[in-house]
Amino acid sequence: MSTPHVVVVMGVAGTGKTTIGPLLAAQLGVPYAEGDDFHPPANIAKMSAGTPLTDDDRWPWLDAIGAWAHGRAGLGGVVSSSALKRSYRDRLRSAAPGLVFVHLTGDRSLIEDRMSHREGHFMPTALLDSQFATLQPLGADEAGVAVDVTGGPEEISERAFKALGALGE
Repeated sequence: MSTPHVVVVMGVAGTGKTTIGPLLAAQLGVPYAEGDDFHPPANIAKMSAGTPLTDDDRWPWLDAIGAWAHGRAGLGGVVSSSALKRSYRDRLRSAAPGLVFVHLTGDRSLIEDRMSHREGHFMPTALLDSQFATLQPLGADEAGVAVDVTGGPEEISERAFKALGALGE
């Protein structure tokens, strides 16, 4: 990629956003920001209790991620965010119009298995169904790529890096 883009690594919980994001940022030579760190404490408490967030819960979180992305415009960066709905991605793009999305995709059973083995994360596997029900994949008019999450983290990150490179061709 000739100009440094701000990339949002998106997808349902358990696809590996927090693992792939930093690897991709390192490959691109830009900083990484963990999307979960932008959640207000009330959102984390709600998700920890197994309650899905509402759109009203998500707007301040998305606005905070959008502000970070806006600040990285022209400099590049990678941030994780589920960005499940088109309206969420539109909100992010309204703050940072040049965003590019990497949608981490995978089979529900694989993602559930990965979620069941991670430690210290607030998102329970019980919310996975609501995540898939909410998910609206990238539209043809949205700048981004879909990347399958089978394989190891380095393989997935390399797949994402190559797919992003192909966007610039």
